[in-house]
Amino acid sequence: MRYRPGVTQPDLRPCLFLDRDGVLNEDRGYVHRWTDFRWIDGARAAIARFNAAGWLVIVVTNQSGVGRGYYSEAEMHALHAAMQDDLAEAGARIDAIYHAPHHPEATVEAYRHPDPPDRKPNPGMILRALAEWPIDSARSVLVGDKPHDLVAAQRAGVRGLLFQGGDLGAFLAASGFPD
Repeated sequence: MRYRPGVTQPDLRPCLFLDRDGVLNEDRGYVHRWTDFRWIDGARAAIARFNAAGWLVIVVTNQSGVGRGYYSEAEMHALHAAMQDDLAEAGARIDAIYHAPHHPEATVEAYRHPDPPDRKPNPGMILRALAEWPIDSARSVLVGDKPHDLVAAQRAGVRGLLFQGGDLGAFLAASGFPD
């Protein structure tokens, strides 16, 4: 959704940007099958709480396993669909999932790039979401588990929070979100 001057624009909403591995699910190394996926404690309830508060929820995830040839984009999309189905059972949803399969050392030629603009710490995924959704960046926050997640947030003009494990919902509540 691109915004044009003089055209009525929807009300801007805050967005909860989430990294995937290590924030939403246990990072078990290149998770791409539902049978290997384990939610982080409190993740589903936290997403439902942000949905109820009127926030957008968008995942921004580096997925170099695609570029490294460990799994396909189709397998990754199937995992994301299973996540959405499981969230729906908990009364929650993710509004969009952006992924960055490129990597400087990708073994799959199509995904090899010396400095992929979408791969965090670059802000490409966040910037695309800001252009495509009615997001109030000043009221939004990104939660990541690595410093490069926070660098991407800063470069995109969004506040970043470093999650170091535990209960995601409790972490967000203690950080004052959603407000």
